Amino acid sequence: MTLTKIRTAAASSLAAVGLLLTLAACSTPAATQPTTSAPLSTAAASSGAASEPCAGVKVIVGSGALKQAAADSSVCVAVDGATPASKVLDEAKVKTEGTTQYPNELVCRVNGVPAADLDITHKGGTYKEECSSMPAAFAYWALWVKPASGDWAYAQEGLATLQVSPGESLELLYTVDGEPAAPAA
Repeated sequence: MTLTKIRTAAASSLAAVGLLLTLAACSTPAATQPTTSAPLSTAAASSGAASEPCAGVKVIVGSGALKQAAADSSVCVAVDGATPASKVLDEAKVKTEGTTQYPNELVCRVNGVPAADLDITHKGGTYKEECSSMPAAFAYWALWVKPASGDWAYAQEGLATLQVSPGESLELLYTVDGEPAAPAA
């Protein structure tokens, strides 16, 4: 196999992985049916909430390398049982926006970030997110979950179907060129 074929195969594989991860973990809430889980109560916001214990679900939004304070937040949302991640985000007052092509399947913006006019610097230059189709494989919102006792893991479902329970953490983290690779501890 020639070096060109190897590079082409590697680039194709990376693009496919980026697309799969974006589709699997970066979806926006779809219309959900009422569940039998206990109702949510009011979210409690705190500047130190990221390090404080949370009896409900800890919701963290991190803009990563973008450093956009409008998106960054940490809130504890009280839940009594398994609850759709989309409802937990609503209670935490985290607003997600999909794309024109995939309005309910992808997360393109969180709390307005990245803004349409923001230059996102990446290894290949700069990029502006238009939210028309798929977000770029090198710059996207990643969805992470952390069990009550355990390590962060990339979500295997999107916001519409992912269930979170008391003691767990949920993070939307903006990743550019694979950084940050995972949420902070």
